[in-house]
Amino acid sequence: MKYKKKLIEVSLPLDAINAASVREKSIRHGHPSTLHLWWARRPLAAARAVIWSSLVDDPSSLPEQFPTEEAQNAERQRLFAILERLVKWENSNNEEVLAEAKAEIMKSTNGNPPPLLDPFAGGGAIPLEAQRLGLDAYASDLNPVAVMINKAMIEIPPKFAWQPPVNPEARESLLQMEWKGATGLAEDVRYYGEWMRKRAFEKIGHLYPKVKDELGQERTVIAWIWTRTVKCPNPACGCEMPLASSFELSKKKGKEVYVQPIIEGINISYEVRYGKGAPKPPKTSRGKFKCVVCNTPVDGGYIKSEGSAKHMGVQLMAVVAEGDRGRLYITPDNYQGKAAICPLPVDLPNGELKGKAADQLPLYGYMTFSELFTNRQITALNELCTLLDDVQDQAQTDGCSQEYSQALRVYLAFVIDKIVAYSTSFGLWRSDHESFERIFGRQAIAMVWDYPEVNIMREDFFKNQLESICRCLSNFSSVEASAIQHDAQTDNGLRDIMISTDPPYYDNIAYADLSDFFYVWLRQTLQKVYPDIFRTMLAPKAEELVATPYRFRGSRDKARSFFEEGMLKAFMQINDYAHDEIPVTVYYAYKQSEDDGDSSASTGWETMLSAIIEAGFLITGTWPIRTEQTAALKSNVNALASSIVLVCRKRPDNISLSTRRDFINTLKRELKPALQKLQSSNIAPVDLAQSAIGPGMAVYSRFDKVMEADGTPMSVRSALQIINHELDLYFTEQDGELDSDSRFCIDLYKQYAFDIIKYGNADVLARAKNTSVEKLRTAGILYAEKGMVRLLERDEITKKISTDERIIWLLCQQLTHAMEKGGVNGVANIVADISTSEPDHARALAYRLFQIAERKGWAAEAYAYNSLVVSWPEIQAAVIAQKNKAKQTSMFDIE
Repeated sequence: MKYKKKLIEVSLPLDAINAASVREKSIRHGHPSTLHLWWARRPLAAARAVIWSSLVDDPSSLPEQFPTEEAQNAERQRLFAILERLVKWENSNNEEVLAEAKAEIMKSTNGNPPPLLDPFAGGGAIPLEAQRLGLDAYASDLNPVAVMINKAMIEIPPKFAWQPPVNPEARESLLQMEWKGATGLAEDVRYYGEWMRKRAFEKIGHLYPKVKDELGQERTVIAWIWTRTVKCPNPACGCEMPLASSFELSKKKGKEVYVQPIIEGINISYEVRYGKGAPKPPKTSRGKFKCVVCNTPVDGGYIKSEGSAKHMGVQLMAVVAEGDRGRLYITPDNYQGKAAICPLPVDLPNGELKGKAADQLPLYGYMTFSELFTNRQITALNELCTLLDDVQDQAQTDGCSQEYSQALRVYLAFVIDKIVAYSTSFGLWRSDHESFERIFGRQAIAMVWDYPEVNIMREDFFKNQLESICRCLSNFSSVEASAIQHDAQTDNGLRDIMISTDPPYYDNIAYADLSDFFYVWLRQTLQKVYPDIFRTMLAPKAEELVATPYRFRGSRDKARSFFEEGMLKAFMQINDYAHDEIPVTVYYAYKQSEDDGDSSASTGWETMLSAIIEAGFLITGTWPIRTEQTAALKSNVNALASSIVLVCRKRPDNISLSTRRDFINTLKRELKPALQKLQSSNIAPVDLAQSAIGPGMAVYSRFDKVMEADGTPMSVRSALQIINHELDLYFTEQDGELDSDSRFCIDLYKQYAFDIIKYGNADVLARAKNTSVEKLRTAGILYAEKGMVRLLERDEITKKISTDERIIWLLCQQLTHAMEKGGVNGVANIVADISTSEPDHARALAYRLFQIAERKGWAAEAYAYNSLVVSWPEIQAAVIAQKNKAKQTSMFDIE
């Protein structure tokens, strides 16, 4: 099958894409991720880059236009420049940049770009970016919450684009404005959201009373800080002992505040005190406490039994209020405690907690979603849900259509969902930031012992949630798109389309379990508008493609089989949908390894690769997309495990079998130049192994089967192990190009790191490498005294580099140390004085040393070498700048 290679199949400006993806983490205002919480979203920059580069022809596929390699490289750099502008957050809606990008798409698709489908749409980054690039976008997902997120991002805004708002306030004062995109809709959401808040305050404002400070002045409450309690098991005590994890309210320097328990017999009250001196909390370790009255230790079993028996209580410890200059912390009185007491409403969020949504909570008696909220919280949230009917009526009275009023209802339902995330008894108070944190600090609902009850009627809080929705709306596209609820294993009828998707990651995230937290509220607010989507009591789980053992009576084997079979069916459907001329791209949140005893592998990773290949695809490339700061590697080598983008093509029907030997020979022939190309492009060492999978699996997947010596087909796991082995051989061959002293140091490092060994062992190794311990001690590389030898650590190396005979190991260590201490300029100061190719050899050695450190789990070492390589382009630029400056200074001296 002949096809034009696309840019993504040849080369990408990966550093620019990764930098934009990392930066996105710090973007909050107007970012689509703030529309509604969803788990494991892909960065918009990455999605935009992947879609664009999958549509644009690589210059090598246009030999009539670019006949030479130089011409192709020049054209590729032009395309890179467009892509580098395109991925920047600031350019998300830059019409000039988008027009330039769209023009290239039209050029490469003969003016007829295919529609894009994401069958696992989730948080919607991929269809949103397809829409932004002018494509017809289809978002499909089984999960109703995901479907609604996608409708709110790509389907609803274009229906009302360029329309002025209908609310009377806007019509009176802003009639002459140009309502670009969905800004008119955003203005109405803002108006009717505030209208809803005011009506809610009229009805439930008494549940959120103000508090008086020490001068008797009334202050608006930000949050009430509660602790859970159980009765002390000591019969001689019997107090209601707090289960607080901390008594600190503020840890800010110079603004420390804490809660002091006041004990009177078995009665405990709490007093807010300013300054240092917070008492130790009763929590002694995970799930274990001691009584603050009698010091009796209380184990987790007793607390769980009390919780299961519904004997767990709560007590108010402090009130946080708005002050003139920051937060005020006030000792609670009876009035503040009693204000929280109200009867439960009739309508409760129904549903049993399951999987990660349950986590450890059922052990403490929390079995249903309604039990995650206080009576006051449920009462207030229910009132907001009820008010959506009034909002629709009012909007229609003001002159809008029923469809438009339903759209307003969707976004205000999202506002309620944002409030729900903060208004539970399972949020956190952050004493370091003096702020509250929403539920889902991780991908589960965790047990908490003390929590802030947020004042959701506080004007600033409500407006912040409302404004985040409106800012998102203002940034959405006007191109029509569609979002539907659909099972990825079932044919949807589409053909000859582009596919880019982010499937579930084996057992990493149980989306249906977690999303039920929002589903029970969305069902209350949106079932009237979308009865088919919200027809079930909870989000569908039986068909969800995750390997969750509890759904199979605890059987991991059945869960794995379900996932494998379902993923294969899904990719067979994708093969039916896919356009012959456009590669399919698949994201996978790659985890470095899972130890299974004899070998290391990733079950989910293998399953994904197997499903893609068995469904009839060739894997033509893998690109690591990084979304975390590289500093995370300091403490955890796996922290930089990237999202891998797999690039796939339909496999021809007339492919042949291969033997294991032929596979390995072909791999040896093709992998080495691919790795050299990756290194020359300065790919980060942490990403090299994942990127090597692309050319490696390209060889494996081009055959119908690779047959082992015993006549059985080679598994994906075996193929991955062979690819990793060839990667090791590649680096070992590079060792042979180094000086003998460096080869000795590499072997010593690989076996012992910087640990001490006996002189005799070091001497044997040195002789084998044609060097000597004494020579290396004199060179300032080894410590060798009293029969003991070890490599000197980087900060111990003081000897300057010899200009007569440079040892690459020594240079690599000195450059790495300079990077650690002085950054790019520190390295440039050394490299600028070297006119030979040794710095490039030192950089190549850093790849090798990263690989060793990563395999050994030496996180700090791996980070150091990775940092050196990643910064190499900046180092080269700094060297050039220094030399230019030196030339100018020299010319000035001559004059």
